[in-house]
Amino acid sequence: MTIENLSFEKFIPRYDKSTTLFYIDPPYYTNENDYGKDLFKRSDFEVLNELLKGLKGKFILSLNDRPEVREIFKSFDFEGVSLKYSIAKNATNKVGELIISN
Repeated sequence: MTIENLSFEKFIPRYDKSTTLFYIDPPYYTNENDYGKDLFKRSDFEVLNELLKGLKGKFILSLNDRPEVREIFKSFDFEGVSLKYSIAKNATNKVGELIISN
């Protein structure tokens, strides 16, 4: 077994081939520090987009449905979904999410 701790900029090119399927789950747009301060910057969405444009394999990316996200990843396919988020046991918020793929 191999366990690696790599940034997406290193991980994706290392494992990209025609038979690879990547599931990509970055922090939501405007919530970049949710995974830790400065681990993912807003500018990383553009970097990710450029990496995905040259991908040999396939990917599924989930992000919040925002105009900025639709603009950045406009060259890919979108499927909008509606979800209920609940942090507290009884609190629910209905939100839109995008499933982005190639």
